[in-house]
Amino acid sequence: MAVTKAQVLSALAGVAAPNGAALTSQNVLSDVVVTDGKVFFSITVDAATVKAWEPVRAAAEAAVKAVPGVVSALVALTAERSAGAARGPKPAHTAAGSHAGHNHGPGGHGHAPAPAAAKETPGIPGVEAIIAVASGKGGVGKSTTAVNLALGLRDLGLKVGMLDADIYGPSLPKLFNIREKPETVGGTRLKPIERYGMKIMSIGFLIDEETPMIWRGPMVISAITQMLREVEWGKLDVLVVDMPPGTGDAQLTMAQQVPLKGAVIVSTPQDLALLDARRGVAMFKRVNVPVLGVVENMSYFMCPSCGTRSDIFAHGGARHEAERLGVPFLGEVPLHMTIREKSDSGLPVVATEPDGPHAKIYRDIAAKVLEQIKGGATAGRVAPKIVIEG
Repeated sequence: MAVTKAQVLSALAGVAAPNGAALTSQNVLSDVVVTDGKVFFSITVDAATVKAWEPVRAAAEAAVKAVPGVVSALVALTAERSAGAARGPKPAHTAAGSHAGHNHGPGGHGHAPAPAAAKETPGIPGVEAIIAVASGKGGVGKSTTAVNLALGLRDLGLKVGMLDADIYGPSLPKLFNIREKPETVGGTRLKPIERYGMKIMSIGFLIDEETPMIWRGPMVISAITQMLREVEWGKLDVLVVDMPPGTGDAQLTMAQQVPLKGAVIVSTPQDLALLDARRGVAMFKRVNVPVLGVVENMSYFMCPSCGTRSDIFAHGGARHEAERLGVPFLGEVPLHMTIREKSDSGLPVVATEPDGPHAKIYRDIAAKVLEQIKGGATAGRVAPKIVIEG
């Protein structure tokens, strides 16, 4: 029998808040999301009381896991500053699976590396290298690029995995046409789904396609951390992470939680996209993550009927920006019907048309990325201590 939201709330009613009242009566719970036995919600409290609420979070998680039919529970404790509180560095939030020393304020602004308390970032057992595919803004084809880049690395003989870190807009279920749910291993870890010889994990596998992810930053951080560290990735040469657009919680979490080998920035050629790509490059540099290069997506359009080339979004802007910023330029991907149709059908062009011209472009980009990975070293890289000042 399927677990219901009412069953979860009933279990939470038996958990006591720090004042002794029922947790469900304290107006601190987010909406409770229940999908296929997996439960997600957050508890939002004032930052000054976070230590008192951490045992409550743990008790709530245990209570939910005890509900018959619940496979897993993700409960985040979100600490917020109350109105009129003194300004300055905020206390760290506490979230399931998160680490101390990683603070977030509303909106995610004011990032600044702290000069002290840096620590060596632990890797993921069995995973040799982790690379992030990112963009400064949405709509530039980042996810399609990430998928075909990963397949290109696979074609170079590497064991490859993919993680969809775009919590609010997961794309991998669509791009790989994956509809099944991941299995659990030992009741505590998730087994990634395999397609085209790659291991794949996405929050989109755990929720319904139309379920809105109305989560605060700490909840996002918890989910990403769990998908990184509580998935049976096995032995991988490289894990490709499809990042959400922008420069927010997810990017900072990746920089803090794992030793990224580097980041690939995807942009279209027009000036507006390049402005955001520039911010993406600057952000990764600021948190000590090497930029492996820039890809110019939708670089040009070749008319399939007449063969005329049109530079719809201008052309060469990403190359020039890469040169200006002193980072490698990885290649140009055209705006083409085949790439779009294959992506929409869940049949990535590198996997389903391996001898075509577009697959060759992606493999060439993958070869340049591999060259950058082999040329750099992040063993023992110190994670930046990210502090948000309000």
